[in-house]
Amino acid sequence: MGGHDRRSPRHLTDWKRRSWTPDSDAPAAHPNSRFTAPAHQCPSIAPEWEDPAGVPISAVLFGGRRTDTVPLVFESRGWRHGVFIGATMGSEKTAAAVGDLGKLRRDPFAMLPFCGYHMADYFTHWLTMTGHTDESKLPRVYGVNWFRKGPDGRWLWPGFGDNARVLKWIVQRAEGVADAVDTSIGFVPEPGDVDRDGLDLPMEDLEAALAVDPEDWRAEAARIREHFESFGDRFPDDLWDELEELERRLGLRES
Repeated sequence: MGGHDRRSPRHLTDWKRRSWTPDSDAPAAHPNSRFTAPAHQCPSIAPEWEDPAGVPISAVLFGGRRTDTVPLVFESRGWRHGVFIGATMGSEKTAAAVGDLGKLRRDPFAMLPFCGYHMADYFTHWLTMTGHTDESKLPRVYGVNWFRKGPDGRWLWPGFGDNARVLKWIVQRAEGVADAVDTSIGFVPEPGDVDRDGLDLPMEDLEAALAVDPEDWRAEAARIREHFESFGDRFPDDLWDELEELERRLGLRES
């Protein structure tokens, strides 16, 4: 407690609605609490951020923490496939979660703890966007994974500020000046298309970070099917179709 200026109030009511002073044994705030401030105070915010006409969005990124399987970045084949990417995202549990360290936890659209209605209906809402506008005007959708490791347990990508190098490729895709490799899961950059200028990163690490292993993804497809079944009858058929198309590309289903 104390915040940015390190000064604690003399008395307050803590997150459990108990009386709290600096002499209390327990912290006043929840361990996962956050501080927020008005967006207009951010000095780098775009001047049109409150434009009533809206601001065009070129790309949407969904990311999870995966030490294997999921490449550094991949682009969806279209809007429906992009919804599929959002609906299947997940992270391996860290020490911040209770129990099952390293176990995969699905968190569709990073919204599972925050969605106030049936998640299958939420997916359907995203899928209806093509009925409201020309699909060519919708953002491209990307999956990102900064946390992939090699067989020796090393991180393959430096992360942090260097993630801007991946964003550069995404921007170049939006501008139509970057190529990509067509894989079973979507479009992945050639290793040479990711800017490594000034970065001490062996090419073989970048290649491993971008690799799409069909065997890993066959196992992933089975996990996705189990995940989808948990939503019951309200689950949209379009996403079942996307899963079946992935299974066909992986050789798990006849064309």
